[in-house]
Amino acid sequence: MRHLLGIKYLAVEEIEDILNVADNFKEVINRPIKKVPSLRDITIANLFFENSTRTRISFELAEKRLSADVINFSSSGSSVKKGETLLDTVNNILAMKVDMIVIRHATPGAPVFLSKRIDAQIVNAGDGTNEHPTQALLDCFSLREKLGTLKGANIAIVGDILHSRVALSNIFALKKLGANVRLCGPVALIPRYITELGVEIDYNLESTLQWCDAANMLRIQLERQNIKYFPSLREYAMQYGLTLPLLEKINKNIVIMHPGPINRGVEITSEVADCGQSIILNQVENGVAVRMAVLYVLANSRGIVKR
Repeated sequence: MRHLLGIKYLAVEEIEDILNVADNFKEVINRPIKKVPSLRDITIANLFFENSTRTRISFELAEKRLSADVINFSSSGSSVKKGETLLDTVNNILAMKVDMIVIRHATPGAPVFLSKRIDAQIVNAGDGTNEHPTQALLDCFSLREKLGTLKGANIAIVGDILHSRVALSNIFALKKLGANVRLCGPVALIPRYITELGVEIDYNLESTLQWCDAANMLRIQLERQNIKYFPSLREYAMQYGLTLPLLEKINKNIVIMHPGPINRGVEITSEVADCGQSIILNQVENGVAVRMAVLYVLANSRGIVKR
């Protein structure tokens, strides 16, 4: 595994290998001394061309826990604003002897584009509406931790499927690991032909919750929408918002997930986000261990891991 460009490029064995390595790093980050020397003398550049909080901090912390040297790049205030191309920006950074690049970009396919033109290893931290592979890996890790196995588990993904890179990466990962996947949301926010990926569709939230073992609640990505897909956020919340009364009505102990950031009162209420069934903060914690595992596995494929 030279790069992590998307879940669709990974074999089942590669996904399971990352999750198994993450088990070990989960134990590491809960020790009093949380650092290991695995990537000592390796330089990693975090290139974020889109806003990010959890993913950027999680990657930086994972890199530092592995003892890597870290460079953080933000497009705001950079030469990108002066018209410099993505490839020129990356090549200039690589000229400073960088070994690995973590990139988030608004254009789908940007990591694949770079992987064909540069020598450094690339980790996709989200490319437009395409994929967000490390989020899917940490979601699967968190579900496996909670449910024991994903084989045969019923997992619902609810919300703005059309604009969500998290949804697509989760579909690929969950299906490869043997889970059943059902999508739920407004008709306008469910992509055409999505059933070709082996998923079910249900436009009713209550029946979806009755079916599933875990529900991954996605936010409405207004920043990616050029037109109105539903009348108002209030109407969306009434039909697809996860509330405590709805959870009590289905009378079933399902796992509640959210990739963040949360729009409280829209796709999920505060009472549900903070309840005992929620593993949202566990996802954040597991993100560090999973990203440590991804970086370790990639470095190991080149034989540059310090043991």
